[in-house]
Amino acid sequence: MIRFNSVSLVLGARDIFRDLSWSIPDGSRFGLVGDNGAGKTTLLRMLVGEHHPDSGAVEVTPSASIGYLPQDLVELGDTTVMEYLKERSGTGSMERELRRLEEQISALSGDGRDHRTLLRRHQQLEALFEHRGGYAFEALASRVLHGLGFRDTKGATPCPELSGGWKMRVSLAALLVTSPDVLLLDEPTNHLDTESMEWLENYLSTFRGSLILISHDRRFLDNLTKETAELANGRITVYRGGYSVFREQKQRNEELMERQRKNREKEKAKTMEFIETFRYKATKASLVQSRIRQLDKMQEMQEQDAGKTVRIRFPECHRSGLDVIRVENVTHRYGDNTVLSNVDLVVRRGSKVALVGVNGAGKSTLSRLISRVEEPTEGSVKWGHNVRTAFFSQESADNLRYSRTVWEETLSVESDCADQRRRTLLGCFLFTADDLSKPVGVLSGGEKSRLALLKILLNQTNLLVLDEPSNHLDITTRELFQQALREYAGTVILVSHDRYFLDTIADHVVEIRDGGLIEYPGNYTDFIRKRAERETTEGQPDKPSGQASGWDRKRFEAERRNRIYGKKKSIRAELDPLEEKITEQEEELKRTEALLCDPATLAKSEKVTELMRRRDQAARNFEAMMKRWEELMARIEEIESSV
Repeated sequence: MIRFNSVSLVLGARDIFRDLSWSIPDGSRFGLVGDNGAGKTTLLRMLVGEHHPDSGAVEVTPSASIGYLPQDLVELGDTTVMEYLKERSGTGSMERELRRLEEQISALSGDGRDHRTLLRRHQQLEALFEHRGGYAFEALASRVLHGLGFRDTKGATPCPELSGGWKMRVSLAALLVTSPDVLLLDEPTNHLDTESMEWLENYLSTFRGSLILISHDRRFLDNLTKETAELANGRITVYRGGYSVFREQKQRNEELMERQRKNREKEKAKTMEFIETFRYKATKASLVQSRIRQLDKMQEMQEQDAGKTVRIRFPECHRSGLDVIRVENVTHRYGDNTVLSNVDLVVRRGSKVALVGVNGAGKSTLSRLISRVEEPTEGSVKWGHNVRTAFFSQESADNLRYSRTVWEETLSVESDCADQRRRTLLGCFLFTADDLSKPVGVLSGGEKSRLALLKILLNQTNLLVLDEPSNHLDITTRELFQQALREYAGTVILVSHDRYFLDTIADHVVEIRDGGLIEYPGNYTDFIRKRAERETTEGQPDKPSGQASGWDRKRFEAERRNRIYGKKKSIRAELDPLEEKITEQEEELKRTEALLCDPATLAKSEKVTELMRRRDQAARNFEAMMKRWEELMARIEEIESSV
């Protein structure tokens, strides 16, 4: 049992907690939510003794073991991964003690008292070691490492050789293999690909202890938590159910508050009318004063209820050609490492394409090639007609100039947005007025990512290439950005490990596997279902087995591409020239409409009649061509799904 009793905490000039109370029974599964800066991480740190309350108390069952995964990078020391896991679990020290006892027993001859004492101590420790799973520890650790995406499941890799993201995975693995009574996880999915995230979700679903989870991934929260604790204004409010249930309850509460606000507005209007009518009548003086006091209270409640309804939207974008991106026979290498091998991809106008795959599969590489930040080793990447692109990189140095201030960097984007709109967007992305004069170089990693994303919102583009854009957004801002992407009229190519984000945006999924691309129409949920069907289908000649070598997998994929190519060839013979004609008709429509808006043209009635005839004919041609294009594309999709 964990209990916060009237806890208050002040850090600097900020009241973090004010008389906060919260009871967490054994076996609870809480999602801890709240705006960035509300104090969620501070609350977890208080549970492990890194912060102490100014008043009140935090009570934890004395015998309870607590495991905490922080957001911040944890240094693991100069040891191998397996040795680190053994030390964290206590298995390593017990192993060393058993070896030491065995050496002492071997050194003593006979059956003396010391010998019997050592034997008894060895037997007791060995029984405890077995009870705690010491002999099965390496097998368990290997299974966890494999689930979290490690290729070296034996844990022989030295920890100093790992990147920050992989070190965080080792820290997470250490918590899972020790299985504490209470598990505190602060954004555990930040460094995981979707495959590792799904494995972790399944693993945690059987965890028997108490779980307190901070995550910006609403699906992760929904699948793992039974209650939601909202931290706002220094206090905790508990809702029964996962994050989606919490949102529904909160929305109902907000709708109720809105109705109450409207009723108060009506009452306020009546009160003001009464005051104005009887203000100067002595017989009504006491009643007027009473109504004035009542009006002051209404005004105070109105100020408390006041809040901004914020909306994020992209500027209107120019229309691109039908084929936005053509990736043709692309192979890309870094030294001896071939990341992509002879891949082809066509992205159509208005598509929302998700790139998925395990870490290291090549998602970021393909994003950089598509955005032309890098050139392919072999093959070509072609942009279509009138394509204007913006690229969001995981590396903030690719997105920002560190020598500028936040405001200067915001102004560096040519946009029709007025300064007030820019300031509003800065507020949406959690920048205060004091932040505007800060140099970009001193911002945190999360602040840099948010500023880079804001710059993209100011650009007039029709192709967005986004590599993990939502990593440093809280749920509220993430959902605002999500809505903006759904309403965006252009084309989106998206890398994200947030499955809800992918589900609500993507209409096409491209899986990068073993250097090749496998396309799936539909959103992320459709992809998971179709991939499972694909992997369980027996007798498929293009399906590589789980034990197949990389060479065999590539051969299977090449054979599949050849079969698809043969069936699609006759369709493409009609489709390619048709797309050119569609583009021509689009241009004709634009030209005639521009002329019809010209005052000089409107002055000539015969010219207007001719232009209207041309425009109507172009519109009919365009409609007929688009109908045929959709029929041909449907046939291609049938071929791709059946082969």
